Amino acid sequence: MIAQRPADADVGELAGVGAKTAPLFRELGIETARALLDYLPFRYDDLRSPTPAARLGEAGGEENAVGTVTGVKERRVRGLEIVEVALTDDGGDPFVAKWIGRNRYVYGRFHEGMRLFVRGRIERNFSGPIVSVTHYGVLAEGEEYRGELVPIYRASKDLASRKIAAVVRKNLPRLLELSNADPVPASLAAARRYPAQRDAYRAVHAPRDPEEARNGRERFVFAEFLTLATAAQLRRSERERDHDARALRVPPDLLERLESALPFALTVSQRRVIGEIWADMRRDVPMNRLLQGDVGSGKTLVAAAAVLLAAENGMQSALMAPTELLAWQHAAKLAPLLLPFGLGVETLFGSQSARSRAAALEKLGSGAAALAIGTHALLEERVGFDRLGLAIIDEQHRFGVEQRARLRAKALSPHTLHLTATPIPRTLAQSVYADLDLSTIDELPPGRTPIQTFAVRTSRLERVYEFVRANVAAGHQAYVVAPAIDESEGNLTSAVAEAERLAANVFGDLRLGLLHGRLASREKEETMARFVRGELDVLVSTTVVEVGVDVANATTMVVLDAHRYGLAQLHQLRGRVGRGAAKSYCILVYPDDAGDRERLEILTQTGDGFEIADKDLRLRGPGELAGTVQSGAANLRFGDLVADVDVYRAAKSAAETIVARDPQLSAAEHAGLRATLEAAPSTRALVFSS
Repeated sequence: MIAQRPADADVGELAGVGAKTAPLFRELGIETARALLDYLPFRYDDLRSPTPAARLGEAGGEENAVGTVTGVKERRVRGLEIVEVALTDDGGDPFVAKWIGRNRYVYGRFHEGMRLFVRGRIERNFSGPIVSVTHYGVLAEGEEYRGELVPIYRASKDLASRKIAAVVRKNLPRLLELSNADPVPASLAAARRYPAQRDAYRAVHAPRDPEEARNGRERFVFAEFLTLATAAQLRRSERERDHDARALRVPPDLLERLESALPFALTVSQRRVIGEIWADMRRDVPMNRLLQGDVGSGKTLVAAAAVLLAAENGMQSALMAPTELLAWQHAAKLAPLLLPFGLGVETLFGSQSARSRAAALEKLGSGAAALAIGTHALLEERVGFDRLGLAIIDEQHRFGVEQRARLRAKALSPHTLHLTATPIPRTLAQSVYADLDLSTIDELPPGRTPIQTFAVRTSRLERVYEFVRANVAAGHQAYVVAPAIDESEGNLTSAVAEAERLAANVFGDLRLGLLHGRLASREKEETMARFVRGELDVLVSTTVVEVGVDVANATTMVVLDAHRYGLAQLHQLRGRVGRGAAKSYCILVYPDDAGDRERLEILTQTGDGFEIADKDLRLRGPGELAGTVQSGAANLRFGDLVADVDVYRAAKSAAETIVARDPQLSAAEHAGLRATLEAAPSTRALVFSS
């Protein structure tokens, strides 16, 4: 039984929050007193001890100093208050404290003989150190300086961290009464030497020392990871208890027959992941596996192996892709792979003729077709299967939870294989796709020509376009990618404006196309189809070409404002070329004054998508790696999957133990964890995210 907590209160009811400041708190997402309690500081200024004046400036950053005022100079210049206070520290060494700005409220406040504490950045000149003051305090006569750790909160232009800290300090006893149910079982908290939850809140908002603040923060990080990991583990456990999938038999010669039908040998990595998928499909527990692989690694071939096993057992398969173009490309690759086995492939698209659709529906309903490939059209109620046993979902993050569930609902309990071309570092994948088993193709087939990549300043853009023209003259095609659709999107290159400029001044004699997300679906599909057929020389586009577009004759990719993208997304864009035998190039264009060349150079040095994704994760953090946003994992409030990876692993291990011992979370010590799961929409979404 969880003890009754005091009722939450609107943030405007707290001491120190008036009618003017309450809306400013709400702009930061702090609507209630409990939300303020959970609004943790992201760092601390250490004001615990002063630095002797003789050593000010040695440490770098902001420093503390204490001294007695020996002189004051004040003046006002064009509305600015400039106050310079000369001080002498306890050792007799001089320093200067300086305030400059509007409304600093220090004019006329200081006089000789006062004892001050000041903090700020240090400059040194021939007369000694100067402190540009960010914090100060007046000490009473005979008072010894007793410093503190000052919590720094994420603030806004109109609501300073200092104000947030003051409101927390005034209301902290009341706030501590509002702490939520504790998801960390007491025995687990004790084993990890964490304080009680209430003490942890006090430790992060009003710490006595850095170690107390660190340990308190880690407790909340651990609790957040434990909640997410438990939600995923419950979903996995539920799936493991579901034994109504069809257990498929793997013929002993099936892999040999598959490979003998191919014009090339399988890679070691392809063999391994086919084995993992087939092992799942042999069980009566429905497979729920994510297959990730770099561009060109052979994911479609592995998907064909899964379809083949289903067909060998008399079961049909369905592959759902987010766009008609991607679905057509899957059909073009899978049909010849499955043809030697006599397996029929049908397609279902929104743009399909009524006659073609009716024929496809009849073959799927009768079981004559082994595989259906389509878009959202597969989800329509009239689309039925005779015996659907395998659902394949390409780029699953582009479909909602409900859409993926609707495809699987066309069978009793089908095996499910998710595909993604976005390499994701393993730790992030375990959180983003926490309830899926993970297979990774981590090597490319032999013989693929590496894509030569260059980072080039904008001042050399015309040279870049000369290079594009030369490649088009050699019979090839090119992409030019811009980050914005039109010029209303801030200081970004516009695809529309660049297409107009290229048509008028640069490539007037070439065939140009324009592709972006605001075009009607039919117009987008037709433009892309013309590029695929070779009817366009240069395609100017936004990142809508990022995933899945496969045009073997396209050999040059130009990315404008490349500094605006993450490395993983640039790698995906680069993967649109190098699909054929001809040498291919990717040119990353960035402003002359941007300091991003070193980051972009990473792409010029490696073509390994997993290495790039890992570096991208470390540079940008886990929030928005291209293609990985998933309900329940992308918006961590406390944790950081890079900095806190060890805490994540410990929480994941604990979650596995908890669910194994108490799958219903019915034990009294798990009541807080259960209540947290039931109350948090993000974890509820993750439980059903597959």
